Amino acid sequence: MAKILIPTALRQFTGQHDAVEVTAGTVSEALHALTEKFPDVRKNLFSDQGKLRSFVNVYVNDEDIRYLEKDATKLKGDDTLSIVPSIAGGSTSVADAEEVALSNEEVMRYSRHLILPEVGMGGQLKLKKAKIILIGAGGLGAPLGLYLAAVGVGRVGIVDFDVVDVSNLQRQVIHGTGDLGRKKLDSAADKMQDINPHLQIDKYDVALTSENALEILSDYDIVIDGTDNFPTRYLVNDACVLLKKPNIYGSIYRFEGQATVFAYEDGPCYRCLYPEPPPPGLVPSCAEGGVLGILPGMIGIIQATEAVKIILGEGTTLKGRLLLYDAMNMAFRELKLRRDTACPVCGDHPTVTKLIDYQAFCGIHPPATAAPVAASADVIDPVDVKKKLDRGDDFVLVDVREPYEDQICRIPGGKLIPLGELPKHLNELDRNAYIVAYCRSGARSHKAVNLLKQNGFKNVRNMTGGILAWSDKVDPTVPKY
Repeated sequence: MAKILIPTALRQFTGQHDAVEVTAGTVSEALHALTEKFPDVRKNLFSDQGKLRSFVNVYVNDEDIRYLEKDATKLKGDDTLSIVPSIAGGSTSVADAEEVALSNEEVMRYSRHLILPEVGMGGQLKLKKAKIILIGAGGLGAPLGLYLAAVGVGRVGIVDFDVVDVSNLQRQVIHGTGDLGRKKLDSAADKMQDINPHLQIDKYDVALTSENALEILSDYDIVIDGTDNFPTRYLVNDACVLLKKPNIYGSIYRFEGQATVFAYEDGPCYRCLYPEPPPPGLVPSCAEGGVLGILPGMIGIIQATEAVKIILGEGTTLKGRLLLYDAMNMAFRELKLRRDTACPVCGDHPTVTKLIDYQAFCGIHPPATAAPVAASADVIDPVDVKKKLDRGDDFVLVDVREPYEDQICRIPGGKLIPLGELPKHLNELDRNAYIVAYCRSGARSHKAVNLLKQNGFKNVRNMTGGILAWSDKVDPTVPKY
C-alpha cells in the first residue's frame, strides 16, 4: 500500500481526507488509483491529454519525480507520495559595513544580538547596512515588517497600494482598528518606525508591474515575496532572476504554508517548482478558502529569519528546500528543490530575458468589449433578485457556498448546494426552472451557471457580486466576510 498525502486545496474532492492509501506499484498507478477513487481530483492533477499539470508537483518521500530515473518511480510499501500544488513568500550584494556605525542607543537596543558570536558587532552592522524590499504589507508583510524593523535592518522598502479593511485585522497584525481606511503603507510604516526609529522606510504606493518592477527592486539587496496572487508572484520571480536578487518566498492557504529561497546562489527559481500557473479560479484565494490568522505569522517569521541569515552569511538557508508547514498537525516537512536546467528564466539557455505580461501569462484577460449584451444575459442584480422574492416569483435560488459560510449569513429561501457538490445534485433541480445562483462574491456562482448550462439548464442567472453585493445593495444587516 502506498500513502498519498492530500493537500488542503484538494481535500474538498476527497471527502476531506488528508491522506489516502492505495495499492500501486508505481507513481502513475498510485495517481490513477487516487483518481479512480475520487474522480473529481483528476481535472486538478491531469490535463485533458492525461499529462500531469505543470502547476502540480508530485514527490516520492522528499524527491521530485521529475528528476528521478524512470525505474525509480516504482513504489515500495512504505513510500509516501506528496501532491504539492501551487498556492490563490549573506547576500553578495550586501555592502561591507565599514561605512556605518552603531550609536550608544543602538548598542543598548541590539545588546542581545551583540553577545551572540554569530552576530556580534560586525553582523549588526551588516543588518544596518542591508536593504530589503517587501512586496505587500498584508498577512505575510505584517510579521516581516515588525521583525525586520526590530532586528535592525537599516532600510526597508514596502510595495503596497491597498487600504486597511476590518477583515485584515484577523491576521495582519501590523495594522490596528484605528488604522481602518488608512493606506497599509502608512499604517505599517508608523508601526515599524515606532519599533525602531533608526529604520529608513521607502514607501511605494503602486501596484508592482512589468513596467516598474526592475527599477523598484534594483536598489535592494533582498526581495521578500508577500504577494497573494499568481501574476505578481511570477513577476517577482522573474525580476529577481534578471536582477540576480534573492527571492524569499512564502505562501499561505487555510492551515498550510510554504517557504523557501529562490534565485539565490545558482539555486532554483519559482518557475523551476511551478513552470506554469494554474488556470484562473482553480486555486481558491484566501478570501474564498480562508486562512488561519496565526499562519502568516509563522511563515512570515520564517521568511524574516532567512533574510537575516543571508545578510549575516550564517547558517543554512532554504535554498533548494521547500518547507511545508501544517498548522493543524503542527508538522513541518521538507522537500528537495532542484534548478531546472531547461527553466525558461534561470535555466542554462533562458528564453525569458525581459519581463512579460503576467496577467496574460496567468490567463487573466481584461473583460471583452465585444458583445456586452450576450455577457449580461446570464447575470442578475441583487436588487432584482430581491424584487423577485418580494413578488413571490417562481424561481429557485441556489447558494453554492460552503456550509460554514451559510452559518455566517444567508439569503432567506436559498437552497444550499456547494459548488463542489453541484454535479451530484443536478437531478434535484428542474431543468426548465428559472434558477439564480449566488456565492460570496460572484466567482463560484459564475462557474455554477456555466456548469448548469452545460447540462441542459436554459434559464440560469448569476447574482452579480454575490452576498457581499446583497449586503451593499439590499440588506446592510447581512454581515460581510
